Amino acid sequence: MQHLPPFIAPSEHHDADSALAQIQHIYQHSVNHLRQAMRDFVAGADMAGTRARAFYPFVRVQVTSASRKSAGLDSRLSYGFVAEPGRFETTLTRPDLFAFYIRQQLVLLLKNHGVSLQVGTSNQPIPIHFSFADDEHMEGSLSPERQALMREVFDLPDLAAMDDGIANGTHEPAASEARPLSLFTAPRIDYSLQRLRHYTGTSPRWFQNYVLFTNYQFYIDEFIALGRTEMQNPSSEYIAFVEPGNLVTRRVGLAAEEVDALGQTPPRQPQMPGYHLVRKGHSGITMVNIGVGPANAKTITDHIAVLRPHAWLMLGHCAGLRTTQQLGDYVLAHAYVREDHVLDEELPLWVPIPALAEIQVALEKAVAQVTGCEGPELKRFMRTGTVASTDNRNWELLPTSNVASTPQRRFSQSRAVALDMESATIAANGFRFRVPYGTLLCVSDKPLHGEIKLPGMANHFYRERVNQHLQIGIRAVTLLRDAGPEQLHSRKLRSFAEVAFQ
Repeated sequence: MQHLPPFIAPSEHHDADSALAQIQHIYQHSVNHLRQAMRDFVAGADMAGTRARAFYPFVRVQVTSASRKSAGLDSRLSYGFVAEPGRFETTLTRPDLFAFYIRQQLVLLLKNHGVSLQVGTSNQPIPIHFSFADDEHMEGSLSPERQALMREVFDLPDLAAMDDGIANGTHEPAASEARPLSLFTAPRIDYSLQRLRHYTGTSPRWFQNYVLFTNYQFYIDEFIALGRTEMQNPSSEYIAFVEPGNLVTRRVGLAAEEVDALGQTPPRQPQMPGYHLVRKGHSGITMVNIGVGPANAKTITDHIAVLRPHAWLMLGHCAGLRTTQQLGDYVLAHAYVREDHVLDEELPLWVPIPALAEIQVALEKAVAQVTGCEGPELKRFMRTGTVASTDNRNWELLPTSNVASTPQRRFSQSRAVALDMESATIAANGFRFRVPYGTLLCVSDKPLHGEIKLPGMANHFYRERVNQHLQIGIRAVTLLRDAGPEQLHSRKLRSFAEVAFQ
């Protein structure tokens, strides 16, 4: 026997606000049903033979012509429209978290195509774990036997409903099936929201639209100091600083909010701790220490991508591969050699990862503004070139004789100027998920030329360069933000028959 909430029939909408309100109503109606069923289950209710279910809302649009009624809209905008006639839809989740984003996509669809929106209850079940509020963990009090019974009473996460076929360009809808409106289905988004809490130690609600990644804790230490300093400045543009455990520090003069009370110092640091310098409209900066290696880089970008950020940038250390480079020099990546191997199945190696002009210009301007150097003087310590990323931290120890190829030979043939383990992964996943990306690295050693990273050298290097490098990244974000996100979402990242949602 199925235990379902009262059915909410599809409805037509000609404005984004009423459509969003109906999406929010259906979603809340569904999760309230599941939460109450779970409370009954935890309380010991006999639910044998009962299937407690509720479903995600959907939004659907029927387009009879690919012609766009885009008077007054920027024709360069790379999203907000469908490429051809047909029926398009997507399931939606967390309309509280994504309200601004969803409304923006619906407004563009209405303006571009002049058609109505249909909102209703989908046939995609909401897994019980995805229905809990951020601070709810009701299943933790269950006995092992009762936990085992959950799968018979509730829907659990189904990996078949959350693959990345749409983003990868491999999704082929059946003849009678609607084509996708979004890169991500609701279950895929919910899965990533859960993972973000786990990996970064912070709620998805705090993530900002501009993300900095680093592979060293030194950068995080500087970001923490910056965040706390900003909170002591009553005229700061940032309104809060959030640390792992959802510990919220409000800007001086601002009252605490109810959500702040949920913060707790974590018993241990999460795997990839996240910090958030919060600005109105999620236009602030999130910084994540991804640690070392392409696996972490892929993992965190797989999940942050569902938040649809405006840009992510890699600020980290690298090995300089040229004799003319000095420790502390900067490398602005304009191409990548992908020897990381973590994305080979999703994004074939023959796919080029282009540099994005808007990001490149912002990073170069930021270096010039922070260092006070321009022209030839700037080029003296900032090199633009190819960055290679490897999955082998000890690549230097591989055999160099009696082998068909060596890393040194491949890097030389590629004209690489720097080597790390994360940048190509972050850029490739940005390309795959249509998130604008960029890389600015700092040379911390030169292993091909006898300058390896020793403790004394490293400590001096970190003191000299980390703060400046971080300030450059923050300045680049300011330049990108001031230019407007519409300029960032490049058509270079969009495929032939692209989904309408950004």
